[in-house]
Amino acid sequence: MPASDKLKVVMGVLSGQCTLAEAARRANVSEQSVGNWKRQFLEGGRTALEGGASRNAQRERELLAEISELKTALGEAYVQLRVRRKSGEYRSVPSQTSRRSEKTPGSTSRGSAAPWASRGALTRAGAPSTYTAPGANGRR
Repeated sequence: MPASDKLKVVMGVLSGQCTLAEAARRANVSEQSVGNWKRQFLEGGRTALEGGASRNAQRERELLAEISELKTALGEAYVQLRVRRKSGEYRSVPSQTSRRSEKTPGSTSRGSAAPWASRGALTRAGAPSTYTAPGANGRR
């Protein structure tokens, strides 16, 4: 139900033109709904009279200032990251699978044929192996 219709129902109840039950029947809603609208209307008016609108406006200004500061900090961090990436200071973290194959040469890590392939190990037929294990050349 639009706010303008709710306002008409609440104003009818507050002015005494109809009871809460009559207003609920006319609006085709529950009495509890009309009671909630009335309570919200009165609380909103009280807040406005106490200066709540100015407090909300002040809080909104504070939040906007904080957002501005955070955007500036994020922008500076992004620029620093780009500079580090271009200068080579930034190194991407290897994935779990590439870490396994980056062990010292000659180590026998499970599932990696890289140490043997890099030495030109012989195959069963006696020919040099041309197999390159996944991750041995930096690729998967």
